[in-house]
Amino acid sequence: MQLRELLTQKQAPILSRWRQLVFDSYPAQTAVFLAKEQDRFSNPVGYRLSQGLKTLFEALVHGGDRERVEAGLDEILGVKAVQELAPSQSLAFIFLLKTVVRQELAQELQDSRVAGEFREFGDILDGVVLLGFDIYTRRRERLCEIRVEEVKQRVSGLLRKAGYDLTNL
Repeated sequence: MQLRELLTQKQAPILSRWRQLVFDSYPAQTAVFLAKEQDRFSNPVGYRLSQGLKTLFEALVHGGDRERVEAGLDEILGVKAVQELAPSQSLAFIFLLKTVVRQELAQELQDSRVAGEFREFGDILDGVVLLGFDIYTRRRERLCEIRVEEVKQRVSGLLRKAGYDLTNL
């Protein structure tokens, strides 16, 4: 049996375990809330992380195109960029997938062909980390641009209130 087939068969437990490891990277009370509350409006962070993990996993397993991989990463990293985590912390969830797959398929990885495919899968995940870094960086840059614009608007509002003529600037 091929790795792709095994991953498809064990998708539910792999996703569940991966999601829990991602949630466990947060403080204990937050992790409990993220895992417990499933409503997208009551728990938008948990919902977005869950959706992003699912999209990313399906794109990787089913040979998804780059756009789907980026969509999954963007969903997850959009949350992590706002949380102002270090890039290494923000991207660690990708490496957790390797760990989960290794644990879930421990027996199957005894087969040299499956083990070889798993090494290739690991190489793909390494590329996903690089792509994720680019997405995370874009997200952080955009947040900085928004903050700069907000400061400019506040300062110009204060200057107008103080009676300064801003048309000549």
